[in-house]
Amino acid sequence: MADEHVSVAEEEYLQAIFWLHEAGLPMTGANVARAMQLSPPTVHEMLGRLERDGYIVRAEDKSISFTEPGRVHAEGIVRRHRLIERFLTDVLGIPWDEVHEEAERLEHAMSPVLEARMLAAIGDATTCPHGHPINVGERDAGVPLADVDLGATLTVLRFENEAEEILHYLMASGIEPGMTGTLAQRTDDDVVIDVDGRQITLAANVAETVSVTADPSPPPRVALPEQLVISADRYGR
Repeated sequence: MADEHVSVAEEEYLQAIFWLHEAGLPMTGANVARAMQLSPPTVHEMLGRLERDGYIVRAEDKSISFTEPGRVHAEGIVRRHRLIERFLTDVLGIPWDEVHEEAERLEHAMSPVLEARMLAAIGDATTCPHGHPINVGERDAGVPLADVDLGATLTVLRFENEAEEILHYLMASGIEPGMTGTLAQRTDDDVVIDVDGRQITLAANVAETVSVTADPSPPPRVALPEQLVISADRYGR
């Protein structure tokens, strides 16, 4: 039966599975392996452990679903992660491209008292500094920046790929959640956004991982798991 003695490794997997669910991607072992950059046998073994411990159920078609305790625990670890990121950025002044890995280390040992005090400290902030909702389930729909048509106005919602090296790249480019602009150029290699006369250039594969709202908007599409790597540094690699 699921209980509060979930291991750090199990919490990381629950977080990854929830991330697939939130992004609208199929919850399968193959996608977990792609997202976490782990081998399928390694993922298969841990999914079996999560199932035995009562956090997930696997169907005959290999799809994964949460049990109620699994969903609650996954939502909790995701919420704490995003809260820590916001606290580190807004209160401690750590740049937003440096807080994801710090939050990974801190989220597993966070007490309810500390969580409450962090919530008070961040005031009315509703997202992590990368644009993801702290209260999970309140995610705004977006489309990949790579799909936006020339001349369309856009607002940056969030960065789907929180691998540290991608966040460093995004920070250096000058883009950030909440920014508004116009799609000025799009080629097979890159996209260019005009923001009040300042041009921001992103490689096309990175633009694939930036969610925006746009007018006119391209058709909804979820980016591929291979391009939405949660982290570049995971267990056993």
